Amino acid sequence: MTDYLNYAMKRLGQFALVVLIGINLAYVITHATPIDPVEQSISVATYFGDTAPEAIAAMRASLQELYGLRGGALTQYVAFWGRIIRGDFGPSLSAFPTPVSTLILRAMPWTVGLLATSTIIAWVLGNLLGGLAGYYRDNRVLKVFGITAMALHPVPYYIVALILLIVFGYLWPILPISGGAAMNVAHGWNWPFISSVLSHSILPALSLILIGLGGWFLGMRSLSSNIVTDDYVVYAEIAGVRRPRILFSYVMRNALAPQLTGLAMSLGGIFNGAVITEKVFGYPGMGTLLVDAVYAADYGLVLGVTTVSIIGVSLGVLIIDLLHPLIDPRVQVR
Repeated sequence: MTDYLNYAMKRLGQFALVVLIGINLAYVITHATPIDPVEQSISVATYFGDTAPEAIAAMRASLQELYGLRGGALTQYVAFWGRIIRGDFGPSLSAFPTPVSTLILRAMPWTVGLLATSTIIAWVLGNLLGGLAGYYRDNRVLKVFGITAMALHPVPYYIVALILLIVFGYLWPILPISGGAAMNVAHGWNWPFISSVLSHSILPALSLILIGLGGWFLGMRSLSSNIVTDDYVVYAEIAGVRRPRILFSYVMRNALAPQLTGLAMSLGGIFNGAVITEKVFGYPGMGTLLVDAVYAADYGLVLGVTTVSIIGVSLGVLIIDLLHPLIDPRVQVR
């Protein structure tokens, strides 16, 4: 137990270091942009008429306070980390005066729902079919599926998204192609809204599942093919153990450990959003939010989304690192 606690403390330290470095890099990069959000906001506010110099000066001071840009570089840096600790990224430039944290909280459920669901579905189907293909190596249907998976795996997911958009949006228009839900449906825990959300998520989720499925399938097939030739599997077959039990209890169970690590990293990465897929389908997730923020030069919003993504990915890796020794007894903590 002491070894595991020492291991957990080391991993927590590494997690804190990764988050610290990542957020600092994001801070430096976003502050290196030549666009000043304060002057940008002032130019928008004074576009339709003349404003007294005193009013502009007061507006500039207020906006510098809002954006955390008052004082020197060190003062701004300290203020930035104070905002990070409070979860306050200031107001959004493109949606002023809405706070960045509010925009992120609005978009996050859409991204988490879409990517978590599609990732888990692709992981389950890919591992199940990959395990079957690795064990039943002479099955023709699984061989055809393997060829298809190898063909789809290198294709960028946004290409599949565009193909699905053309097929089901124009050639055979049976599914909605834009938005997260119908505009005339009241948001809430009611069936009209839930069914609208599900129908709008089919195409973006399908584009992610089709690509993700191939990677999980190929990985699991390779792992299972290696385990099938191990002595304990051969002995179980000679002893007359039923083949389904050998497949699930001996082969797939031992092959799942690295796949679980990959799943945790994929789930941690969902905070990045499937940027292009969300933009193609107009899905109101964090990917669309990030693209719009970049176009609008809203570096506060870019920094907020980036920070959440860094913490989410690092936290996913941390959790699987802490659980891995508990899941797989072959892993030794040092």
